[in-house]
Amino acid sequence: MTREKRPKHKVDGWVVLDKPVGPSSTQALGRVRRVFEAAKAGHGGTLDPLASGVLPIALGEATKLIPFAMDGAKTYEFAVRWGTATTTDDTEGKVTATSPHRPAEPAIRAVLTRFEGEIEQIPPVFSAIKVAGERAYDLARAGEEVTLEARKVLIYKLEFLDSPDRDTARLRVVCGKGTYVRSLARDLARLLDTVGHVVELRRTRVGKFTAESAISLETLEGFGHSPARFGALAPVETALDDIPALAVTEEQALALKRGQALRDPRIDRAPADPMAAFHEGRLIALVASDGQTIRPMRVFNL
Repeated sequence: MTREKRPKHKVDGWVVLDKPVGPSSTQALGRVRRVFEAAKAGHGGTLDPLASGVLPIALGEATKLIPFAMDGAKTYEFAVRWGTATTTDDTEGKVTATSPHRPAEPAIRAVLTRFEGEIEQIPPVFSAIKVAGERAYDLARAGEEVTLEARKVLIYKLEFLDSPDRDTARLRVVCGKGTYVRSLARDLARLLDTVGHVVELRRTRVGKFTAESAISLETLEGFGHSPARFGALAPVETALDDIPALAVTEEQALALKRGQALRDPRIDRAPADPMAAFHEGRLIALVASDGQTIRPMRVFNL
C-alpha cells in the first residue's frame, strides 16, 4: 500500500530555524517544508550536521531572495580543541597529527587580528567545493588526494571568548560568505605552533536573521499542521531590511510585474544599489536604477 501524498501549498516567507546538531541542512529543510506543506523551499547558507544555529529557510517567493540572505555577514561561536588535527578539521575525521603544545590566552589574543580583513583561506578537504565536477568530500572519502586552491574571504572580527580548560578555546567570528570556520581553527592552531580542530560550532546570525528570533525544529514540528505554525513565518521582505524602499503606483507595479522598465524620476542621479519596490505595503519587485530607468531584477507574486 502506497502512502497518499499530502497536497503542497503556496506558502511565502521565511522561517528562521535554530538547527540542532545532527541533521544536515537539507534534512532540516525537508522537515520544515513538511510542516508547512510548502510547494517550494530552499535554505540560505549550509550548516554542517555537527553545527547548530541559524538556518534561514525560504518558502515560496522568499526563495528568490536566498542570494541576498547569503550575502549578509554571518556570526559563529566555536570551540577549538588544541593538540589534535583531523582529516575533516572537526570531530568527524580521523586524527592526522598531534602536538603537546597548548597556547595560553595572551598568545591566542595576540594573533587574532592577523586573521581580520581580507585573507587567503584554503577550504577543508572535506567540503562541498567541486573539483573536476566532483564534490571534494566525495573524492576525499574515496581515498583520493584532494588539493584545493586558496580563496579570498572576509573576516570582519575574530575575538576570544574563554578557555574552559587548557585544551580548549572558545571564539567568535563575524565573517563574509564562503568562510570556513574549520579552516580558520586549523590555521589559527598552526600560527600558534600547534594543531587543532573544531569541536563545537554554532551560527548565531545570518544577515538580519538572528538566534534570538529563531525557532527550534522540535517547537515547529509540535505545531503539526495547525494554524499556529504560521506564527513562525516572517514576511518575504524580511531579508531586504537593509535595502532602500521605493513606493510605486498601481500602474507602475503592474509594469514592473510585466518586466518593464520605469522612467526614474530622479534623472541624472548616480546609479543606486538595489531597491525594494512596494505598492500599498506589498512587495512588488527588487529593482535597480541606472540613473535613467528603474528595471526589475526579481518580481514577486505575492
